Amino acid sequence: MVHPYAVAGFLVAVLPVIATPGASLALLVQHVTHSGRRQALPVILGTVTGLYVHAALAIAGLSALVMHSSLAFTAVKLVGALYLVGLGIWTWRSAAPDAAPAVHRPDLPKASDSVYAQALLANVLNPKAAAIYLTLVPQFIAPHQPFGGQILALATAHALLIALWLAAWTFLILRASHALHRPRFKRTAAKATSAVLITLGIWSVVT
Repeated sequence: MVHPYAVAGFLVAVLPVIATPGASLALLVQHVTHSGRRQALPVILGTVTGLYVHAALAIAGLSALVMHSSLAFTAVKLVGALYLVGLGIWTWRSAAPDAAPAVHRPDLPKASDSVYAQALLANVLNPKAAAIYLTLVPQFIAPHQPFGGQILALATAHALLIALWLAAWTFLILRASHALHRPRFKRTAAKATSAVLITLGIWSVVT
């Protein structure tokens, strides 16, 4: 069992990373602006699932293999960068004024699954997220105790913190509900989101 002080220290250390705007926040702004608060949940769940994937990989030692192999690490960075850039381009094109309007469909779960998958992949394909569990997490683990349970405990704390952070942003976005339904605002938000995603994709390659 990880010590409560270790959990608190880990959350303090990881908070600046969470507070830095990234792909999850960009996706949240885009989907909540376009489709309402219902789309916040799949973004949050996808992001949280991605954290547990990185935690599981760290426990299994697979992330360590990627981080210690320059070729594998570069491959992961490129795949993640291509995904973010591609998602950014798709978001930009969907915001074009002459884009065909989306046909209303009653199958909301399918749309939510798509948003969930976008958030999941954006997190899983981010090698910097894996680096948190390979460089930061070990600093808060007791070596004389099973590390698997400790990593999962820290991942759960991480997941709760980022879920609260994204939920807070959802509240702030919805506070501007008077502007959310304006087509010009939606296009501006979508283009800003696409610019963030493309910038993140390029930045992940050059850093």
